[in-house]
Amino acid sequence: MSKNLAITNRLREVLLDGYWVANTNFKAQILSVTWEQATQKIGNLNTIAALTFHINYYIRGVSDVFDGHELTISDKYSFDAPQIQSAEDWKNLVDCFINNAEKFVNQVERLPDTMLGKIFVDAKYGDYLRNIEGIIEHSYYHLGQISLIKKMLSDL
Repeated sequence: MSKNLAITNRLREVLLDGYWVANTNFKAQILSVTWEQATQKIGNLNTIAALTFHINYYIRGVSDVFDGHELTISDKYSFDAPQIQSAEDWKNLVDCFINNAEKFVNQVERLPDTMLGKIFVDAKYGDYLRNIEGIIEHSYYHLGQISLIKKMLSDL
């Protein structure tokens, strides 16, 4: 198996349809909550909606670079989520996440193995592989948070 297909499988696993590592994935988690649950605040934890926006923000930003655009994302804006005030708002965010995740997975799948070791935008960001793996690791981190928040919400 080529490197890009191996990394594509890991990306698809956490974002869209895997169950092997975490027994769930981002898509399954966010499709299974209502907009009220997604926006329910527990203590000082981020909401499920905020975490969904946050991961989508990075996926979209890296995907834009794959499309030939400049890297325009910044950590300081990664939680600047619009307010979710209805089921339609939540559905729009979920759909946006799923569409961006599918697009990104397809971009990685088409990426030649030779690109994985090339500098991503600037040497300070490392190579393409590091950035793709960063999306995977970051997504698992927040997927765990979402899973715990959902359990806490069910106890309320």
